[in-house]
Amino acid sequence: YFPDFGIRTGRLNPVYVMNKEKIQGIQMIGTQRSGSNLLRVMLDTIDQISAPHPPHILQRFIPLLPKYGDLNKPDHFQRLAADVCELVNCNPVPWEGVQLDVEQILSQCRQSTIYELFRVIYETAARQHGASYWLCKSMKNMFYAEGIESTGIRPYYIYLYRDGRDVALSFQKAIVGEKHIYSLAQAWKKDQEEALRWKEKCEPSRFYMLNYETLIANPEQEMRRLCAFLQVEYTDKIMDYYESRESRNTAVAGKMWSNVTKPILKNNSKKFMKELSPEDICIFESVAGDMLVKLGYELVTPADKLISRFSDEEVARFNELNAQLKQAFRQKMDPADLEKRRKQAELVERIKQYEPW
Repeated sequence: YFPDFGIRTGRLNPVYVMNKEKIQGIQMIGTQRSGSNLLRVMLDTIDQISAPHPPHILQRFIPLLPKYGDLNKPDHFQRLAADVCELVNCNPVPWEGVQLDVEQILSQCRQSTIYELFRVIYETAARQHGASYWLCKSMKNMFYAEGIESTGIRPYYIYLYRDGRDVALSFQKAIVGEKHIYSLAQAWKKDQEEALRWKEKCEPSRFYMLNYETLIANPEQEMRRLCAFLQVEYTDKIMDYYESRESRNTAVAGKMWSNVTKPILKNNSKKFMKELSPEDICIFESVAGDMLVKLGYELVTPADKLISRFSDEEVARFNELNAQLKQAFRQKMDPADLEKRRKQAELVERIKQYEPW
């Protein structure tokens, strides 16, 4: 490949040459069910920002990379690029106005890596939307931050965090994620630890912490602050996000995203106080109470009631219950929601059947 000139087969790629202006990345990190789709559609109303719904490129493909063999071999890398483009093209929430041509994507890659494909695809979306920023809402990408940075891009990181007990409650009602409170507490704590670890490694000028409860209580004030940090212009369209086409497309793609077509729910906090049992709250706070406190949340379980260590037998029972709850939830899933995710799921299963190269 000759990326500086956009050439693969002796032909100049005019699209690449004409669009070499700098595109700035924005990576949202934290845990899902923390208001990330709300924040995404709010930022997507800004003309400078392209914020498509995430197909979770890195999260899905990094475990599958052994199936592709040596990516320095052009046919291997081309196969990966074609599959990643297919994943994007069958996303439950379509990337409207974006056309991904595999040959053009390959021509713009400076490295033969999944991280480089991630960069080029998001930059392509931004350019086709006439934007100078892309935003990726794959919250788990904090676990791949070193790889993202290895492409040479230096994205802004928005660490969006929410009371983990409300996050757990939300996951118990969602089509994705763990279901038992112990597993949810472990996952939430691990995510926050990784986000804060990356905060310590990243320059302060590229890392922004945004509290969900503060966002919904004072949305305009918080969004003005965030826009100033990102160096983009605040616009009144941000507060009318629920009327946008992207919000409508997101809401119809899955029940768990339906709230993005409503104005901000200012009372959408501390729901766990009414809907989680005292036992579940105790388990969550016993596992992740230190992180709750670190992020400014108060515990409701008396200190002498917290459990310092769960026995191996208890953990095994929790894990078994989690598996049972997930299985029961899958059987109750809305067929329409499942259908919207079917193509991506089939693609991943098909890749798993590849003979390793």
